[in-house]
Amino acid sequence: MTQGCAVSHRQHGDAKPRRVRLQTLVRLRWLAVLGQLIAVLFVSLVLGFEMPFWPAVIVIALTAWLNVFLALRWRTGTRLEERHALALLAFDVIQLSVLLFLTGGLQNPFSILFLAPVTIAATTLTWQRTIVLGMLALAMITLLAFFHMPLPWWPDHPFELPKLYILGMWGALVSGIAFTAFYAHRIALESREMAEALKATELALARQQQLYALDGLAAAAAHELGTPLATIALVAKEMRRECPKCGDEGDSGVKEVDGRFCDDLDLIISQAERCRHILAQLADHTRGGDAMLARVKLRAMLEEIIEPVRGPDLDVRMVLQPDFDASGNPLPEPVLKRSPGIIYGLGNLVENACDFAESEVIITAEWNEEEIAVTIMDDGPGFPEDIMDRLGEPFVTTRGGYYRKEDIGEIDGELSPGMGLGFFIAKTLLERSGAQIGLANRPAPEHGAIVRVAWARQAIEAEEEASGSSVTQANGDGDTDGQTKPGAV
Repeated sequence: MTQGCAVSHRQHGDAKPRRVRLQTLVRLRWLAVLGQLIAVLFVSLVLGFEMPFWPAVIVIALTAWLNVFLALRWRTGTRLEERHALALLAFDVIQLSVLLFLTGGLQNPFSILFLAPVTIAATTLTWQRTIVLGMLALAMITLLAFFHMPLPWWPDHPFELPKLYILGMWGALVSGIAFTAFYAHRIALESREMAEALKATELALARQQQLYALDGLAAAAAHELGTPLATIALVAKEMRRECPKCGDEGDSGVKEVDGRFCDDLDLIISQAERCRHILAQLADHTRGGDAMLARVKLRAMLEEIIEPVRGPDLDVRMVLQPDFDASGNPLPEPVLKRSPGIIYGLGNLVENACDFAESEVIITAEWNEEEIAVTIMDDGPGFPEDIMDRLGEPFVTTRGGYYRKEDIGEIDGELSPGMGLGFFIAKTLLERSGAQIGLANRPAPEHGAIVRVAWARQAIEAEEEASGSSVTQANGDGDTDGQTKPGAV
């Protein structure tokens, strides 16, 4: 159940995710070209400052021509490989450095634009390539601190900033690039992980719902098979009426001594009746499927979850603890809305408990007039204190064999073990149903983990029906008084 869904972060082999669209980079570059050109024209023509006008225009034109070449050579919707995206962003860093060299180096206030390509790399590329681009930007910033042409200014009033201020600008740019890149990379990584984990959650829930869709197929099969089976039974009965008894001569004048044809016809008729009976039961099951599948007693649902994990080497027990009414009688067992999300989520938690338990897992069901709670307790090592607060986030796991994010893939159609998606999927599905989930470790000297899942009773309890007999039959429960005796099952 933990590996019931498959999420492929990347395909097998050397294929890498392509997150950067060429069109996005081209549009950002056109915006940069426009801004740079306006700045150069304003400084040179409006303010009248002396500056290397034509070299600056040529540098800007190189970027424009590169944009035109990329737009003509590749489709705009093309997604770039990381090395190609890194090369284009590196070109942007170098082009900005040349412009700043021509216009005052770090004295130019537009030197803050070094943050732009590094931030784009941090949000779209791997951290290794982001570091490469950041180191290139750092090298360019350091060179510009010492080597640059004068800042465009009025010729009668030379402008030169103190060296200490330039050093401060250098430190501000370096720290800004490092902080912005780290922050942007972490935010983008968490967003991608969350999107992939939610995709896995939806896939798991869809797979669980497909199981319940089989009842619709059963109804269709019962309907389609009913007509030809009725025809077979009718023809067999007609043939049986014309079949002479043993030793008699039939209408055809043939004397059947051994009666084997009669026996065969009797067998066909009996088996046809048996098939009709099975289909009738199946049709009755599916006709009442909406009510039966939509409602389930709490104990029956937990038994459905526990049954697959029971084994000879592990004691999996269920304990029912109802509250009592004013007269001292236990409250009736809740009848819940059957939810694939709740069944999958609780099943995942139970399976995790069984994986870590040494000898026993205890599932306690409690209910009162306001709340329904299920507590899963094992005697394993418990939750590590250092990651307990992060459990439930995607790709956080306590299992061995944890795979790095970039190594995640499919193994024979299933998730690699120890990815930390199982608990995230369970937590997400249960919280969608309105549950509150609490995690704890058993108090010393005991050891083990405790997971408590609680709902407001009205949120998951099914509406009452006029007759309670259908609920009893639907859940295979022989209790006709609607009450459950507390104790272990």
